[in-house]
Amino acid sequence: MLGMENFPEYEVPGARKVQFYPYESNGGSVVAIAGEDFAVIGADTRLSSGYSIHTRTQNKLFRLSDSTVLASTGCWCDTLALTSLVKVRMQMYKDQHQKNMSTPAVAQMLSILMYNRRFFPYYVSNVLAGLDQNGKGVVYSYDPIGHCEMTTYRAGGSAGPLLQPVLDNQIGQKNMLNVDPEPVKMEKAVSIIKDTFISATERDIYTGDSVIINIITKDGIKEETLHLRKD
Repeated sequence: MLGMENFPEYEVPGARKVQFYPYESNGGSVVAIAGEDFAVIGADTRLSSGYSIHTRTQNKLFRLSDSTVLASTGCWCDTLALTSLVKVRMQMYKDQHQKNMSTPAVAQMLSILMYNRRFFPYYVSNVLAGLDQNGKGVVYSYDPIGHCEMTTYRAGGSAGPLLQPVLDNQIGQKNMLNVDPEPVKMEKAVSIIKDTFISATERDIYTGDSVIINIITKDGIKEETLHLRKD
């Protein structure tokens, strides 16, 4: 790539080159698992920058409705900007239609909002979990410019590459012989999420302190907290 040093005749005396990088990774990891009539989603509470920890108690789960929860990590200022916009759009929808948005509708709207910023993307890792119109658990994952994929389990964030293989083995039963696929139970899903975060905390310095888990059913959202290592 050619720089100004290749064109000395264009140099301006006294000019100072300033680097501009608007993004900051504040770490954090998220995991979501969907079942027949439930969805479980968890995120750790550590918010850091480099080797500095800003807070150990930051909740990264955003309850958008009684059946939809968004987990978002990455650049925390982008997370707050995006989730605030999502809440405003959902309130506008409720005022206009006199009902809450369904989880698939929220997933589509989130994809559109992120794609609108594709030339200056939100630096976030999003996983959306909830129940669809039929009461079945669903999980949606996103890339930075809004591509959406519906699945039954997904991990993201700084420890995503460590968490996803565990889910592939325990939930997806990949690379396992003579195993009959069976629906995952709620208790097993919660246990697997706890185990994945315990494992990730041992290897990722940006994940730790605690994990907050939201269990979404037709009766509402139940919250659990598991303490992780603090170092």
